[in-house]
Amino acid sequence: MRDIRRKEKEIKNRKELVDILEGAAFITIAMCSDNQPYLVTLNHGYDKEGNCIYFHCAQEGKKTDILRANDRIWGQALVDKGYVQGKCDHLYATTHFAGRVTFVTEYEEKKHALILMIKALEEEPERVIRSQLTKESILNVGIGRIDIETMSGKKAEKAIVSI
Repeated sequence: MRDIRRKEKEIKNRKELVDILEGAAFITIAMCSDNQPYLVTLNHGYDKEGNCIYFHCAQEGKKTDILRANDRIWGQALVDKGYVQGKCDHLYATTHFAGRVTFVTEYEEKKHALILMIKALEEEPERVIRSQLTKESILNVGIGRIDIETMSGKKAEKAIVSI
């Protein structure tokens, strides 16, 4: 694999890579079926202890079918820091990751995953957990887990005008 060209933009600090994964509203993952790429954007929850990302999904469908046939993915979490007017530049931080997807079937892990996702997205997570996380809802939802094998990152923290 080719190294990053703009070394000054490379993120080497693992904590910073994890902070981006936790702070991004969504992740996007790429997968492949029959040499045809497929891309989806997902809500997610990052589990620091397991170094994995959880997402909810339907029990069946195109994404699920592709991932059951080929569990390898490439993904990205993006924190958009905005376009810099008059500088033709955009500020951002990204974490890229490669891994394998497993579909979670065990009740306690599904519950753990849903709690992580709720805490990542909700302003009042405890209220939502109490009111919506029922045994039935946990059993009926599909949960995917991305076991991260590698991570890298890149950022632009200030506008650089080059002529």
